[in-house]
Amino acid sequence: MPKMVKCPHCGRDGEWTDNPFRPFCSERCRMTDLGGWLSEEYRIAGDERPSGEDQEEE
Repeated sequence: MPKMVKCPHCGRDGEWTDNPFRPFCSERCRMTDLGGWLSEEYRIAGDERPSGEDQEEE
């Protein structure tokens, strides 16, 4: 029996072994998740940087 995992995007069960889109169940879920990161819908929590740290030091 193949190992099944829940897709982090839609929650459906997907096969882990021989799945080129893992941990997602399909290319659609993988691309939707990537689009969320690219459009900044997802963020990683952290301290805000002061405005002067955005520029490179010379």
